[in-house]
Amino acid sequence: MAEPAGVPGSPAWLQGLVDALVDLSSRDPMTGLANRRSFEVALAREIDRVARSGEPALLLVMDIDHFKRVNDTWGHAAGDGVIKAVSGALLECVRPMDLVARTGGEEFAIVLPNCPAAFGETVAERVRRRVEHMPITVAPRQHIQVTISIGGAYAPQWVRSTTHLWIERADQQLYRAKAQGRNLVSLEPTAVSLVSTEEKRLLFETSQFLDFE
Repeated sequence: MAEPAGVPGSPAWLQGLVDALVDLSSRDPMTGLANRRSFEVALAREIDRVARSGEPALLLVMDIDHFKRVNDTWGHAAGDGVIKAVSGALLECVRPMDLVARTGGEEFAIVLPNCPAAFGETVAERVRRRVEHMPITVAPRQHIQVTISIGGAYAPQWVRSTTHLWIERADQQLYRAKAQGRNLVSLEPTAVSLVSTEEKRLLFETSQFLDFE
């Protein structure tokens, strides 16, 4: 962690220390991406925004194909290098407003606010191709290439949902991409998702609450 600017003990120095600690707690230490906790907070915020505004939002979840093979062949240091390289590639493919997170060992997610269905496939394919064509150094004069599988789902518009349901939908698409051979993108076909029983319950409870305001 960088030393906060200002005179030690001063209000500016203390505020800088607090800001640095907050940032540290929200970042994955290996890649600098948002960590799982920060990702879930952003996801909940985006669900609330979509429910209120109706603007589309896309969640992409992905993992590195056959990552265990990389570790087994080249060692864990090389595996860490692959994770860092993929992290950098993901950041190169998104807008400043998008959030890229490392959610597990070789697992990543991207939250894309205001992403219409017409552009979702294009964005996901750009991410997939960027990783596929990126050489990664794992040893002196030795380069490998890896691929990722991507699943995506849109937050249901005008519907109060949960982070669990949104992640579950994206995961289902990821499983489909992997089952079809990996190094593929599988997205829900439209931003209008089916409303689950749980989402209907949440919508009903919200409506009852509004009736009493």
